[in-house]
Amino acid sequence: MASSSSISTPTWSNPRTNFPVLHSNSSSIKTTNYRIVKNSIVSALQIPSILQLPKQALVKTSTGAIESPPSSSVQPNWNALQKLAAMALDAIEDGLKAREKLHPLPKTTDPNVQIAGNFSPVHEQPVRHGLPVTGKIPDHIQGVYLRNGANPLFEPTSGHHLFDGDGMIYAVRFENGSASYACRFTETQRLVQERAIGKPLFPKAIGELHGHSGIAKLLLFYARGMCGLIDHTKGIGVANAGLVYFNNRLLAMSEDDLPYHVRVTCSGDLKTAGRYDFDGQLESTMIAHPKLDPVTGELFGLSYDVVKKPYLKYFRFSPDGKKSEDIAIDLGIPTMVHDFAITENFVVVPDHQVVFKMTEMITGGSPVVYDKNKVSRFGVLNKYAENGSGIKWVEVPDCFCFHLWNAWEEPESDEVVVIGSCMTPADSIFNECNEELKSVLSEIRLNLKTGKSTRRQILSPENDVNLEAGMVNKNLLGRKTKFAYLAIAEPWPKVSGLAKVDLSTGETKKFIYGDEKYGGEPLFLPRDANSGVEDDGHILAFVHDEKEWKSELQIVNAMTMELEATVKLPSRVPYGFHGTFINAKDLATQA
Repeated sequence: MASSSSISTPTWSNPRTNFPVLHSNSSSIKTTNYRIVKNSIVSALQIPSILQLPKQALVKTSTGAIESPPSSSVQPNWNALQKLAAMALDAIEDGLKAREKLHPLPKTTDPNVQIAGNFSPVHEQPVRHGLPVTGKIPDHIQGVYLRNGANPLFEPTSGHHLFDGDGMIYAVRFENGSASYACRFTETQRLVQERAIGKPLFPKAIGELHGHSGIAKLLLFYARGMCGLIDHTKGIGVANAGLVYFNNRLLAMSEDDLPYHVRVTCSGDLKTAGRYDFDGQLESTMIAHPKLDPVTGELFGLSYDVVKKPYLKYFRFSPDGKKSEDIAIDLGIPTMVHDFAITENFVVVPDHQVVFKMTEMITGGSPVVYDKNKVSRFGVLNKYAENGSGIKWVEVPDCFCFHLWNAWEEPESDEVVVIGSCMTPADSIFNECNEELKSVLSEIRLNLKTGKSTRRQILSPENDVNLEAGMVNKNLLGRKTKFAYLAIAEPWPKVSGLAKVDLSTGETKKFIYGDEKYGGEPLFLPRDANSGVEDDGHILAFVHDEKEWKSELQIVNAMTMELEATVKLPSRVPYGFHGTFINAKDLATQA
């Protein structure tokens, strides 16, 4: 178990590191300087980072000794030929990486930028009970709050993007006013195999697959597979993005694989049950943002393919987990569809301008590109359609929504209303650029009768801030909502607080986490599923104090926007991605 005195250090399993130490002493912590421009923030991906990656953490053993964590628990059982093949392929890869070091990495794939400071990884944390609480935890909060994130097990040896890290789930369990904490890796096949070998061997989808070296790394990966050194048929995903609780199972997801089933134990710990294919029904990947209909109990999902048609498929699951047939959605080229929306009767599918062009690697570029010749559009399809022929496409020029917060129908005007954050430049998360990143909360109206669209900026220009992660009241998903609870993504890519936004008027109430405190996506937890007051509930968010180098969970009253309780955490929680809450009743019926 890591002691509280070592919470500032990461979990590198590779003891070889050339990065300077970032000490836990608050006086020696360096933070990135951000240049604030009117109504926009210059991204950390666009400026040099002065943060330094720490060395490998030390852990305290049961005897009190301090030592490095083991890099592998199980050694691979290779024969002599496989060992020779491994040595030869490692030598080729070492030569490839030596050539890469002759050229500076772009900031979008430079680990010194991407996983610096509190974006850097941590150790697993066994359950710690009886955490210090300031204030009073609201009585209705009974269960477990979980958030996913990218937490690389191994120190990157070449390009690395924040999205590439191994999945780790951070969990705070609430029971009768007390709280416990644990964080664990999701035991993906990728992580299990790399940990057994003692080094990273699976290519990183964003950080490494660029240009000729990316092609070479793919060839090396498949060569290792042919030699039996790794097995990519069991999955290559990191399960680090979304979390959903469906059909008595907590599922951890990333769009490059099947979901992983993770159990919450009686003590509040986390245990990976395995890769989950819905009892053999799901044969393709599944994006990390499936939608759970609060009325029908159905789960709706998408799967995209970057190589072969159909490039996009839609499917649904009944409340008891029975899958529908796949519905092919006709796209002209493979497109990144990270999120989508549902209404009472429809699914709303974005087809935007961030696309996959694998041929770009041949000319030295990234396969994730912005297609300026493509016109963004949204497709509206009946939830229970038997094929994709009835989809209605509505063009929304120059629109890229990485996330959609909600959608609903307004039959009196034949419109579907979509609420999302329109991001520009559209591919700035993946490709280095000099433009200032903006994420504008927008109302997009799709007229199904005329085939036309309109778009309205919800916040007034003088009060506009980047809003890029969050949710609406989950009990109203797919129905008209008044409020959204979103992260104030400033100074980008950090989150300084949260905003409660009236979607009709643009009125915004902000809650700032505190001086030199930054957090992640806020989660709105309704007080009662049957409450007639939409904002009757609390907002939960992990927050990190960069001055004290300690983390906490803040609980904010959604009606008053005032802090009601703070749970002090025993170890650092890196900035991460998406979360969910499982109530105590559902925990008791886990599969």
